[in-house]
Parts: sequence; structure tokens; C-alpha cells
Amino acid sequence: MAEKSEKRVNKKTSFRSYFKKTGKFDLTFFFLVAGLTVVGLIMLFSASAPYAASNRGSSYYFILRQLGFAVFGFVLMMVVSRIDYHIWQKFLGVIVFVTLVMLVGVLFTPAQKGQFHRWLDLGFIQFQPSEIGKFALILLLSFLIAKNQKRMTNFKYQIFLLFIIGVFCGLVLAENHLSATILLFTIGFVLMFVGGMSMKLVGGMAILGASGFVLAIITGLISYASDRIKYWQDPWLDTRGKGFQTIQSLLAIGSGGLMGRGIGQSNQKYLWLPEPQNDFIFSVVCEELGFIGAALIIIGFGLLVWRGFVIALKAPDKFGMLLSIGLVFQVGLQAVLNILVVTNTIPNTGISLPFFSYGGTSLVMLLVQMGIVLNISRSSKVEKV
Repeated sequence: MAEKSEKRVNKKTSFRSYFKKTGKFDLTFFFLVAGLTVVGLIMLFSASAPYAASNRGSSYYFILRQLGFAVFGFVLMMVVSRIDYHIWQKFLGVIVFVTLVMLVGVLFTPAQKGQFHRWLDLGFIQFQPSEIGKFALILLLSFLIAKNQKRMTNFKYQIFLLFIIGVFCGLVLAENHLSATILLFTIGFVLMFVGGMSMKLVGGMAILGASGFVLAIITGLISYASDRIKYWQDPWLDTRGKGFQTIQSLLAIGSGGLMGRGIGQSNQKYLWLPEPQNDFIFSVVCEELGFIGAALIIIGFGLLVWRGFVIALKAPDKFGMLLSIGLVFQVGLQAVLNILVVTNTIPNTGISLPFFSYGGTSLVMLLVQMGIVLNISRSSKVEKV
């Protein structure tokens, strides 16, 4: 009896140890997150008001919901920032299992627009499992690479990690969610590269992956991607159909000029640019804030990634380093891909702009992940600015 009692005490003590008082988190990273979120909310309200008034009955429909999620997300971020990031290892199995179940389950939901299976509706909440999939993959790879560092030069172990990445990518690709697939694939390779994967395997698998993607498009296995490439090359082939959104995006960006029209003064958001609160919100940003305002926002994302990498390099262990790199790289890569899409530099991939695009569960998930990076910074040997 005494032994059982002692084990219970040790378990409680072990769990409570994750909530012990820690050092101060990195203020620079915190203010960058807060700044991007606040600017994102302002621009979301500006971009969404006309569409919300026309389709939802109130100009405040989107902003009130996003604001509520932002407040909830910030509370969770502050709470998570005080919890030792190693606790996520304890729940790793549950997180990965639930994520895989959701990624499979969403494939059996009714298709949106006749071809996409991306949203899981639980009645009280609707979300994309791929958003959780990004976090689950980063967490899983960070744990496996950190725990088996000596095996990272072993070819069989590298193939095992590539198989894990392939499972996540395959399930998301089955949703016809190409942008999320690209994100997962790239994040996985970055973590493996940082973790010590051989350069030969990096190059070989990158070439193989790119070749497979191109082959899938050419053979029609990803038919919707073929259409997007076609109208990316010349959106004026269908000015009122599949090229319409890209054309309106370019008109918004071009009319912004150097200084922009001013906040709230966009013309394209008045039911010209389809659903401006979502993936193409950066077009409205460019129109209202101009080249200078858009450049400052891009710099803000760059600084966020830079500070996250600084925290990672000073992390107390390999797990913390990989986790921080994965989480901030996801934000940076997603921002880059979104901006490339709205400027028609790459085909439309249907990817949102972090902190800006409408999506409550996505914003909450993002802020929780930033809370984990803040907690890593508490233990990092980073000069707090």
C-alpha cells in the first residue's frame, strides 16, 4: 500500500513539475505575435465589412467572431507559455492518433464545391483537421528526431521518418488540399534536414517528390491543380469564372500604389474580390496600405521567423530547438506562399495568411503554437530585448 501511495505522489509531483515557475519569456517574440494579430484584426474588419453586410446581414459578423477567437487564443497562449513544453511529449500518442482519425474521417464528409473534403463539422464547431495535422507532424518529428539523434544517419530510420511524412501528406492530399500538403511536405523535410538527414537523401527525395507532383498534374490525377496552373498562366482566359479572383486581386494590388488608398478605402472589397476576408485578404492590405504598408507586414513576418530561430538556436535541448523551428517555419512558409498566390507569382493553392485570414480555430491553434515557442524561450539562453 505504501509503495502504491508513493507512486501516486511521484506521478502527481511529476505532472505538477511541468507547471513550475520559470523565467521570463522573450518579449520581442511576444510583441511581434501581438502586433501581427492586432494588425490582422484591423485589416480583417476592413476587408470583410462589405461582404459581411451583404451576405451575413451585419458588417461586424466576421470581426466579432474573429475577435472572440483572438481573445480566447491569447489567453491560451499565455497559459501554454507557462507550461513546460516537454509536457507535449506525454500527450504525443493521443494527439497523433486523434489527428489521424480526423484526417481519415474528413474524407467521408460531403464534398465542398464537389471536390474538396477539408472541413469537419462537429455541430458546435467546424474546423480543418489539416490545421491540427501541421502541429501533430511537427511535434512527432521533433520528438522522434531528438530522441533518436544517433540514428539520423541510418538510412532505414530516415526512410521511416519519410514514411511518416508521406502518411500525413497522403491523407491531406486525398482531401484535395494541395497547399496543406506542400506545407506538411516542406516542414517535414526542413526538420529532417536540421535533425541531421544526409544531403544526398534530401536532394534525392526532393527531386522524387517534385517529379511525382508534376507527373500527377500532367496525367490528370490532380485535375483541379491542372486548371489552377492554366489560369495562373493566363487568368484572362476566363475573366468571369476561374480567372476572376486572380484578376481582381491584381487590380487591388496595383491600385494601392506606394502609399495605398487608406484603411477602409478599398474598392475591390465591395463585392468585386470574392470573399476578401479569406485567402486573398493581402490584396486588400496592398490596396489600402500600399507597397510600404505591405512591405512592413512582410518584414513583421520575417522578424517573427528570425526571432523564433534565435530562440530555437538557444533552446536547452534538441526537442525544443526542432519544435521552435518547425512552429515558426510553418508561419513563415504559409505567409510566403499566400503572398505569392495573391500576387499571381504561383498558382492559387487556397492557403490562408497567418494572423490575418478569417478562421477562428486556425487562429487559436496558431496562437497556442506561439505560446509553446514562448515557453521554450523561458528556458532558452536568449538575450531578452
